[in-house]
Amino acid sequence: MSLDNVKGYHMDTPFDQFYEVRQEMVDLIEDQDIKVRYHHHEVGLSAQQEIETELLEFPRICDDVMIMKDIIRRTALAHGLTATFMPKPIYNHAGNGMHFHIMLHKKGKNVFYKKGGYADLSKEAIWFIGGILKHGRALVAFTNPSTNSYKRLLPGFEAPVKLFYGLANRSAAIRIPKYANTPESKRFEFRTGDGTCNPYFAMSAILMAGLDGIKNKIDPAKYNLGPFDDNVYAWSEEKKASLLSIPANLAEAMQALKDDHEFLLQGDVFNEELIESHIAMKLKEHEAVSARPHPHEMMLYYNL
Repeated sequence: MSLDNVKGYHMDTPFDQFYEVRQEMVDLIEDQDIKVRYHHHEVGLSAQQEIETELLEFPRICDDVMIMKDIIRRTALAHGLTATFMPKPIYNHAGNGMHFHIMLHKKGKNVFYKKGGYADLSKEAIWFIGGILKHGRALVAFTNPSTNSYKRLLPGFEAPVKLFYGLANRSAAIRIPKYANTPESKRFEFRTGDGTCNPYFAMSAILMAGLDGIKNKIDPAKYNLGPFDDNVYAWSEEKKASLLSIPANLAEAMQALKDDHEFLLQGDVFNEELIESHIAMKLKEHEAVSARPHPHEMMLYYNL
């Protein structure tokens, strides 16, 4: 099926057949004192859904992610359905991401807002972004920790594969929403992650990378990490090749984490044993999938 023929994004009732199920999920989520901003049908085929919460404090948000996933699965089952958070369950259609909206407060004030800078971001915000992007290849070991994660991270499906930031740029790993333009709402969005992550690991790792950026005043421009506001997929191949890329697979992500994890050890937030065991476990998953014949290989090679 061509993506040009998919006409589901923000589909309204009566054509959105899952509205009632989704609303029931939202009601149960809000019963747990988790405020939902909106919910709607998404762009991927007939059954892809989005439920977006309001901003929630760390580390409570980690607990709330686990609660929401449980509610969604149980409600789907009660309606004779199943829910998956797999990043790419269906070939050639938009995958499922888990976008992290990030805001930092100090003494009640939003540290990331500064009128007059790029996108009204403060120097601390730019450094925080710099830390996430500079450590981005290692970060995905926690934010995208499945073999299926890297089947989503492909050009053309609103899934970022290049590590840079930009204003209202959906091809960027970090997008600054244009609508978040007040001192109270200024934030940015890390768009690479997905729902197979352990939220405690993923969000802690993102926070540690950002704080490392502030501590070391990491300027993204120095490393060709942006800002870029245009669609990089329209660039020449030579120019695109100059950008830092997301790892191509789970094994590559684990190697990146092995090479770059000192920032995670600060303050004993992570330790070497946890990182080593995570790498070992995920490499086993990579090898288990790589060693098994794939159905498409039958089509490619059966008669050769």
